[in-house]
Amino acid sequence: MPGWPELEGAVLDVAPRLLGAVLRHDDVAVRLTEVEAYDGPDDPGSHAFNGRTPRNSVMFGPPGFLYVYFTYGMHHCCNVVVGAEGRPSAVLVRAGEVVDGLDTARARRGSTDRDLARGPARLCQALGIDRTHDGADLSRGSLTLTLPAEPATDVRTGPRVGLRQAADRAWRFWVDGEPTVSTYRPAVARPRRR
Repeated sequence: MPGWPELEGAVLDVAPRLLGAVLRHDDVAVRLTEVEAYDGPDDPGSHAFNGRTPRNSVMFGPPGFLYVYFTYGMHHCCNVVVGAEGRPSAVLVRAGEVVDGLDTARARRGSTDRDLARGPARLCQALGIDRTHDGADLSRGSLTLTLPAEPATDVRTGPRVGLRQAADRAWRFWVDGEPTVSTYRPAVARPRRR
């Protein structure tokens, strides 16, 4: 397995470097335009904040693997594992532009081209990613990540979307002016069930 020295740094350094990377699965490729950083034990918004579980074990490394989870009983979301092995950090892939396999992505999503991979669940659906891809090695196989030759320019940062804890951290990164970037929505408090 080849190493991923580009992904071994601190999550806040690596996350913006993923902008412009291409995530490819089967016949569809998406150029990433928006990502969010999650920093394990130092981040109450991270799935790894309370330690290792069967669900989040991929986050503990090594870098260059995909962490996929199922949320709200209906959506898959994926993260690129980054940082040092044993230190659980990952970058949520939030949005992108379909750059190859447009017809396949349209068939999977049935939406306008701008919205094909706009938002983490839509992106996974356009790429055909689900829990069976959890732990996929992004350096080979049918699911790969190609990093950009040059870092993205005009990168913006702001709060992560939909979090209740650590919502004030400006750990979401996006390419300014990209129409595929998702709309910011703060978390909404839900009443407790009795």
